[in-house]
Amino acid sequence: MSLLDIAPVIPVVVIDDPETAVPLANALVRGGLPAIEVTLRTAGALKAIERIAAEVPEAVIGAGTIRTGADVTAAVNAGARFLVSPGSTPALLDAMEGSGVPFLPGVATASEVLALAERGLTEMKFFPAEPAGGLPYLKALGGPLADVRFCPTGGIRLATAPDYLALPNVGCVGGTWLTPADALATGDYARIEKLAAEAAALR
Repeated sequence: MSLLDIAPVIPVVVIDDPETAVPLANALVRGGLPAIEVTLRTAGALKAIERIAAEVPEAVIGAGTIRTGADVTAAVNAGARFLVSPGSTPALLDAMEGSGVPFLPGVATASEVLALAERGLTEMKFFPAEPAGGLPYLKALGGPLADVRFCPTGGIRLATAPDYLALPNVGCVGGTWLTPADALATGDYARIEKLAAEAAALR
């Protein structure tokens, strides 16, 4: 199955404390969102991916903010089952293609989409979605580039996600709203599960 078809929303998660990783992942999975992107923005991110990969088999755990070949290696070694990058360079694409796991390379312009399409890639992350043009931009890309599908991420909320998901070239969206910092800080996993269930019901 394509990464874009697992669920309507991929939670984009920043985890500071790896001890929160397993209960967080369990809450998201119970809510109906098994694909989880843990961003490599914190010192505890790789350990969090390891914990989820080992202890939450129902989760499809991925690593985001992949910027270098070293990030690719570290993420896959930690157990990441997919990779997401904020942008794309030839060296980074080579590393992700050689990783053996699915990946969503980041794009923000038509030229970047064409460059990836030349490599045979047809599924991409559109980032940062709202600042880069949002719905009108993605709709416009759908004309000349109808064979490419996107996971737009960046500035999307529960209220705007349905409009993105209605576009034929959008498979799913990435969202940070599912794991509010205050809910993580207080261990309010019931709230996170509820937010996940709302998002899962979008499709």
